[in-house]
Formats: sequence, C-alpha cells, structure tokens
Amino acid sequence: MRYTVSAPSTLRADIQLPASKSISNRALILHALAHGNITPCNLSDCDDTRVMIRALNGNPEHIDILAAGTAMRFLTAYFSVIPGTRVITGTERMRQRPIHILVDALRKLGAQIEYEGNEGFPPLRITGTELRGEEISLAGNVSSQYISALLMTGAILPKGLHLHLTGNIISRPYINLTLQLMRDFGAKADWNSENSITVSPGGYQDVPFTVESDWSAASYWYQTVALSGNRHMNAGSAEISSPTVDLLGLFPHSHQGDSRGAEIFSRLGVHTEYIGHGVRLTQTGTPVEHLTEDMVDIPDLAQTFAVTCCLMNIPFRFTGLQSLKIKETDRINALITELHKLGYIVRSEQDSILSWNGDRCPAEAAPTISTYEDHRMAMAFAPACFMLPRLKIDEPQVVSKSYPAYWEDLQKAGFKISQDKD
Repeated sequence: MRYTVSAPSTLRADIQLPASKSISNRALILHALAHGNITPCNLSDCDDTRVMIRALNGNPEHIDILAAGTAMRFLTAYFSVIPGTRVITGTERMRQRPIHILVDALRKLGAQIEYEGNEGFPPLRITGTELRGEEISLAGNVSSQYISALLMTGAILPKGLHLHLTGNIISRPYINLTLQLMRDFGAKADWNSENSITVSPGGYQDVPFTVESDWSAASYWYQTVALSGNRHMNAGSAEISSPTVDLLGLFPHSHQGDSRGAEIFSRLGVHTEYIGHGVRLTQTGTPVEHLTEDMVDIPDLAQTFAVTCCLMNIPFRFTGLQSLKIKETDRINALITELHKLGYIVRSEQDSILSWNGDRCPAEAAPTISTYEDHRMAMAFAPACFMLPRLKIDEPQVVSKSYPAYWEDLQKAGFKISQDKD
C-alpha cells in the first residue's frame, strides 16, 4: 500500500490525540501485577497495547507480540514471575532485536528463561517462578524499557529490588515515568542516589487510573504547525493564513519525557498555550538559525526534529541517539537514506549523533518515503508534504503501532490522502 499526501492551504484543526502508549502499557502490567479488577481507562488503541491486552488476558501459552518491542520487554519480566510456561515471539525484525541484557538480569534474580532460536534474541521460553534475587547492576545506557521491566517486577519480589545503574543513564524521563506510575498503583519506589533505585516489597493496589494523551503523537502536530508556519512566512499572509491546531488531552505538568518537545518546538517558531482541555499551537516568532540538542532523554522525537529542521533549512546536531539503532528499524540509517531522497545530506557519528550542516544533493523528482516497518518514519515524513506537494508514503498502515487514526486526523485537518493503485 502507498499513500499520496497533499497539504491544506490553511491549517485549522481540533485533534483528539491517542492515549499514551508508554503509559498504557505500563499501566496494564501494573494492573496485572495488582491482580486488579478496575481496568485502566482511556487505554491506547494501538498495536502495541492491543498485543499487551491479548497477552495478559487468559495468559496464552504461545504469544506473538508482532513488532511490539515494549510488549516483548515488559512481558518477558512479567511472565518470569507468573506461574506457567509460555513462549514469546514476534516479527522477523523483532527476532533480530537483542534482549540478552534483560534476560541476563532476570536470570541473575532467578528467572527461568531459555532461547528458542538464536542466543540473545527472541523467541523466548519463560517458566514463571518466585524470584529470590534482590540486587542487580545494569548499564545505564541500555534501553529504558529493560530498566522499567525490572523495576515494575521488583515490587512483588519477596525482598524488593535494588537496581544500580552504571555509567551514563539514557532516557531518564522514561524511568521516572515508570516510577511515578508504580507509585500511582501503590508501590514504594524511588531513586536513593543519582544512579541507584530501591523498590520496596509489597506489590500493588487495585486503583482507578486514567491514561493521559500521548506527547509523542503530539510532536507530529507541532511539526505540521512549524512547517505550515514556515510556508506561511515564506508565502506571505495574503496567500496563506497562520496555522492553529488544538490538541486535546494534554496537560502542562506531564510525566511523559516527550512533553519536552514543546519547548524545543518553541525555538522553531511554535507557541504552546494551555487551554484547559489541552493545548493550542500557533506559529509565532522567528525560528533559530541552528538547533543543537542532546536527545538522550527523548530519542523518539529525533525523526520528527530531523525532518522538520531540514525542511525549514535549519542545520542541526542531535546527540544521545545511541538507542535508535535497535528500534523498529535502524532509525539513524533510515533517516539518512530517506532525507537523501529529499535532497539533504545528513551524517551520523559514533552511532549516536545525527547532524546536518546545510549540505544538499539533487532531490528525487517524485520521492516515495520508505517506512521500514516503523510508525515514526511514516508520521515524521508525512508533514513534509507542505514543502513537497504530493509526497508518497510507502506502507502507511505502520502508524497503527501507536497512532491508528493518524491518517484520518490528517484528513480532518484538511490534508488530502489518496491510495495509489498497484
């Protein structure tokens, strides 16, 4: 499948954002560990969350989590402490994504986990048992999902869990989000030093819980305002009116790390106004001439900002992106390849830095963006249609992983989307 996307002349929209996938998936694990009867409200309607719900309901013996990396990590820890034997597998790409760091840590605590195929990779055979370990050390630069999986399980261990993180800690906001949600469900868990977390034993409580809207999804609407506003500034107000987008369900004091995107977008000319039921985005001010940012805490926003900066002709340097190579795809190489199609020569350094110094190359006359089974590639490039009329997006259905209504919401905002005939 392939979509052709065209931008509206005027951007005006009220968008009900999807619920946070990050919060939904954590809340489901905590609800299950609490043996709760009060199902969390406003759960995300996306592939990752549906997979999680299906795996937790009835605890099937064979679980295919498809491309849901969060589900793979969280369920690996969860089923390590739940009676029964289960096999967890996923897509071909999922079976290429390493999980040995989490498995090794769980084994040190007493977990019974075997590899069904290649050593260090899914599928996994997990036999639940009571974990007797209470202390573990882990490198701080691993995926925060490994850390979150261990932390959430720690509250039901007989002696709790003391987790020591060594070296540089990446994605700290996601760890803090997990700790906050654990406390919301009645656990005692917090940092006791810069690199150490203690989770007390005692488990969780069955409590009412409502999931907040997703700040990661919000970033694509910030991007539409930035690019539409940039076109507005270039064309003049007589031709194109200034964009305004209301995003519903967002709050000013969010525990989601990606809420920091609002401040970064302010430097690209997007103003955020909290309006009680969400936020209102408008174009204001003059964008910066160069954007430098450490994205170690917000790696999921890298694609959004890379595409936005290139199309706004703003050179950038983004550091802290070491986790991008083990995401749904190698996002660093994917960005370099697809932006090259649009005429931008983006470079990487040390598998953790992405930069553009303004270098250009001939753009393809009719570019088609490959999405690499990665929802964020599709959503980060779709707004490029403001600068590239009739942009094509390959395999657009990948957005179902986190934002199933994305294309419908674009149409509500005036975008024209057509499916190409094979």
